[in-house]
Amino acid sequence: MSKQNEAVETPFNIKTIIGPVMAVIIGMIMVILDSTVVNVAMPGIVEYFKSDLDTMQWTITGYTLALSAVIPLAGWMSDRFGAKRIFLITILFFTIGSVLCSVAQSPEQLIIYRIIQGLGGGMVAPIGMAIIFRLAPPDKMGSIMGMLGIPMLLAPALGPVISGWFVEFSTWHWIFLINLPIGIIALIVGMKYLPNFETKTVPSLDKFGIILAPIAFSMLAYGVSESSTSWTSKETLTGLIVGGVALLLFIVVELRQKQPLLELRVFKSSDFTRSILITWIMQIALFGSFLIVPLYLQTVKGYGAFETGLIMLPQAVASALMMPIGGKLYDKVGARPLALVGLTVITGALYLFSTITLDSTNVFIILTLAMMGAGMGISMMAINTHVLQSAPRHLVSRVTSLTSAAQQVMVSFAVAGMAGFLTSSTKDYMTKIANPLEAMISAYGDTFLLAAGIALAGAVLSIILRKPVVSDIDQGELDEEAKSSMMVGH
Repeated sequence: MSKQNEAVETPFNIKTIIGPVMAVIIGMIMVILDSTVVNVAMPGIVEYFKSDLDTMQWTITGYTLALSAVIPLAGWMSDRFGAKRIFLITILFFTIGSVLCSVAQSPEQLIIYRIIQGLGGGMVAPIGMAIIFRLAPPDKMGSIMGMLGIPMLLAPALGPVISGWFVEFSTWHWIFLINLPIGIIALIVGMKYLPNFETKTVPSLDKFGIILAPIAFSMLAYGVSESSTSWTSKETLTGLIVGGVALLLFIVVELRQKQPLLELRVFKSSDFTRSILITWIMQIALFGSFLIVPLYLQTVKGYGAFETGLIMLPQAVASALMMPIGGKLYDKVGARPLALVGLTVITGALYLFSTITLDSTNVFIILTLAMMGAGMGISMMAINTHVLQSAPRHLVSRVTSLTSAAQQVMVSFAVAGMAGFLTSSTKDYMTKIANPLEAMISAYGDTFLLAAGIALAGAVLSIILRKPVVSDIDQGELDEEAKSSMMVGH
């Protein structure tokens, strides 16, 4: 090994990456929180504006569509203008959008400001993950990405608690205004600690890709979100048909591009394809249950928003505790055993939920939620890290955009699919069981059993995971990137 290569490897110290990781975590947790806080606050927002749910639901749909629309741009923007610069601009854009949301005077204003939020927030996660992946050495990848995974699991569970508290004890305006100090802190930490990666020479923006990608992802997300009412409604069919056609055209266009907006050729890697498939299955099972459990607590148990959030909290705590452990184990044993164990635990927790009855205690619910959180913490970031390591390192900025965009669609499918199944199952049981409450509980049991079956499929598929092989070409690119990073510095 040459002295030059030794110089690249020896200076690394875990302390040097804590600052960048904190900057990314603060930005990510702010954006992810806003994906869940509005759900709990929705009744209060509807009442405040003297509007209706169909209108105010667009504060959620508009945000999701905006997120989906800009995610594909993250890789190109990072390469062209620099990851640090774009990351900080998106944080600033999101923070401004949050402040505007807190002072909205009409439903139309709130919807527009939520779209501004989404346009800023869509790039935060893919760019942030790409930055940390580029900074982390391969032998510490699991541990460091495990730290980064904490907000991805903690924020969705904390959202209902924070939102419930503000709604019950203050005002809904604070669910947005609280982002102002968090955004300022994220900007300060980011400016100080994020490194200045060198920009790359990139071709002109893929014009067809930039048109087709937002249409495909946003319309698919819209169609699936509307399907919670009916899969055959005009809105649902329009979204799915337009989004599906745009997606097919986008795939054809991108495969013909030398420098595509999203690097779809990465699916040629069997390791990447296997791991991303398992990731999608896990997301469908988990994010579907994220919706069903709070619904059960509020509709069957009769708890308020804040109480529901508190009961859900042990799930977040368990996942946050297990995430660093899963990260360290990933560095030693790889993704396969962690995915198998984690998804098996999740399957067991969801199966226990399927046996729920009127007599089920809060202790049973809390322990089962903690069990599911532990399974998430062990497996989720291990699989996500495996996905990134399965792709050529020089394509990481493009792969995080691809996986983030796909996740938005999968989450939409999970929420809409589980909600639709729960609704149809409830109607079916209503015709068979005289007691409406017992009919609802039976429907919830079937929905949890469906989620358990999906998670079990992921556990079985995890057996085929293998450690990604780094080719000589990829290793050469890795060495060149390491040299460049050392030259650019902080």
